[in-house]
Amino acid sequence: MRFLTPVFLLISIHSFCATTADSFYVARSKGKLTMLAYGLGQDRLGGAKMGYIDTNVLLRVIDSTRELYKVQLSKLHTAYVNRNDIKRDTTRMKPYYLTNSWSVKGDKDYDYVNISIDEKLPYKSWMEINPSRIVVDIYGVQSNTNWITQLQSLKEVKNVYFNQVEDDVVRVTIELKHHQNWGYTIAYKNRSLSIRVRRQPAKLKVNGMMIAIDAGHGGTNEGATGLNTKALEKNYTIRFATELQKVLEKHGATVIMTRLADTTFNNVDRVLMLQQAMPDMLISLHLNSSDNPDVKGVSTYYKHIGFRPLSTALLHRMLQLKLSEFGNVGNFNFTLNAPTDFPNALVEIAFLSNADDERQILNPRFHRAVAKKLYHGVKDFLKSTKKDDDD
Repeated sequence: MRFLTPVFLLISIHSFCATTADSFYVARSKGKLTMLAYGLGQDRLGGAKMGYIDTNVLLRVIDSTRELYKVQLSKLHTAYVNRNDIKRDTTRMKPYYLTNSWSVKGDKDYDYVNISIDEKLPYKSWMEINPSRIVVDIYGVQSNTNWITQLQSLKEVKNVYFNQVEDDVVRVTIELKHHQNWGYTIAYKNRSLSIRVRRQPAKLKVNGMMIAIDAGHGGTNEGATGLNTKALEKNYTIRFATELQKVLEKHGATVIMTRLADTTFNNVDRVLMLQQAMPDMLISLHLNSSDNPDVKGVSTYYKHIGFRPLSTALLHRMLQLKLSEFGNVGNFNFTLNAPTDFPNALVEIAFLSNADDERQILNPRFHRAVAKKLYHGVKDFLKSTKKDDDD
């Protein structure tokens, strides 16, 4: 992955859809991963993401740019969505919608928070730590909920409650029993918003874990290029990934690889594939690059604060290889860091644009050493999770 200082641009506005509060049209989400953005700012990985929403969510379109639609989420909140991710709809929007009864229960695999709502409305979610919680804001809705039924079948959800934080925004708070957030998935099922909460694995050991490894780039997406050798990032991420696969499988893990060869596989489709497989965690491997040949070192990245412990554990072990520290980067705007479904971390192993790092990257012994350190990083993450809960 090429490292650049983020550059923020304001997209010029064209072909306005509306200029008054009464002038709008109704649409529904339809994309593979419909992303809501906070604004028009851009960096090399796209605009700052509010989060992804399910398909067929009702949206009020009030304005447009060349590539984006501006949508009204509630009285005080707007967002931007890709033009290709929505379709016009004939539904007549009501002045407000209501939440009704809630059910909070578990089955043999997951815990569920099911919120009955009149319509499929937009939402955003985030994680909180100390204590560990999942928070969801539902837009365009008023509470008519007078009871929340919680069953003894719950194993991860400790408590659920809500607040009407604005006239048309309901905030849902889900308290978790464990310190580590193992992920959650939000989707509509008929007229209910369902938040499926992952439970902590019964055994916090690599043996028996399902771990996904993403070899960055591939096919037509070549990635960064070596300073002296012109080595391609895509060819070396797969080598690091296959070495890590060997180590993890040797210690009893089931490994899912996003690619096994030099194939073109875009990041959105990688996420969709992983959401079907639902691994216990994901590690995405990349090689960094900079316009400054003196910049070097290893770095790890996360988006959601609840997944930071995995990224820091991996970085700690990688630094034992005597690599320079480029840092641990949070709120990172990368597609494979975006899923809330499972803990995930991106590892930028070293810089292809630096002569010292490049020599290491080309060495098969270094590939094996990186794989062993990442394996121990996963072990450290699992051990620290268990220790936190014992405390």
